[in-house]
Amino acid sequence: MPTAPATPRSRGAWLTDGPVLLVAVVWGSSYLATKNITHEDTVVTLLLLRFVIALPLLGLVAWRAVGRMTVRELRGGGVLGLFLAAVFLLETYGVVHTSATNAGLIISLTMVFTPLAEAALNRTPPSRSFLAAAGLSLVGVALLTQGTGFTAPSLGDLLMLLAAVARTATVLLVHRLAAVRGTDDAALTFVQLATAVLAFAILSPMGGTPPWTLAASFTGAQWINLLYLSLMCTLFAFFVQLWAVRRSTPSRVSLLQGTEPLWAAVIGVALGGERPGALGYLGAVLVLAGTTWGRRAAEHQRQLTSRRTPPIPAPTPASPTRPGASSPQV
Repeated sequence: MPTAPATPRSRGAWLTDGPVLLVAVVWGSSYLATKNITHEDTVVTLLLLRFVIALPLLGLVAWRAVGRMTVRELRGGGVLGLFLAAVFLLETYGVVHTSATNAGLIISLTMVFTPLAEAALNRTPPSRSFLAAAGLSLVGVALLTQGTGFTAPSLGDLLMLLAAVARTATVLLVHRLAAVRGTDDAALTFVQLATAVLAFAILSPMGGTPPWTLAASFTGAQWINLLYLSLMCTLFAFFVQLWAVRRSTPSRVSLLQGTEPLWAAVIGVALGGERPGALGYLGAVLVLAGTTWGRRAAEHQRQLTSRRTPPIPAPTPASPTRPGASSPQV
């Protein structure tokens, strides 16, 4: 039976979905790329080099929008930049002390932690299906970190768990910080990266290897890994996100990017030679199933809530509302 020709609409959807899926693959591969060139005494220096390479290129695109930012927006971006630096420090130190497979799967718990934290802040109980999905994910992580037998989780596993918590806090702060509401995406990202570069530069004397020493010691293959992390995992991913969200729906983009832990596991096993063991493979399946189920349950609950909530009338000129009145002010 002949297949129906692709419609213009389906071709257009694939042209949008393809790059977003590539971002998920790139992010999934970033854990192995980081592990290939990072040691405990080079974490801060590597992050400094990675962001220093990306920042000027992003500045070429964002400099006009940065110039239009208010002092309040700059302060808000600086706060988010400090959170971003903390997330990258925890993630990178975590990758050094665990496998790339474990790192990619454990950090995916952000997709479970974020709706739980939102529910706590809004005092709205999560659905039973979401709680079941969260429990499934946690059981999966417990099995994943055991490898071939029941042992205490490694330092890297615990650091990746803290990184997932820090990512959750950053996501919530982005949505609740009134100072950056409505700020240009490119400008806000530039300020965040610039703040992170400043933080890494301040920490680099305590981080072990100086930047120039590390850069001079890199082989050609190590430079390829560094440029891949800087240009593909940072700049390319950022631009594709902005481009895709404007042409697709946030839910669809989130669903495709949610495949990141799958690619982290596949690449870690196929290219990194990692062997999680029987318990690890079972845990990986449970984490992927739990985070996918939890993301869909959270989206379903969000849609139900939005249908039940009556629309808020627009403020009259005589009594304007103060934007972000219930959000932290920076």
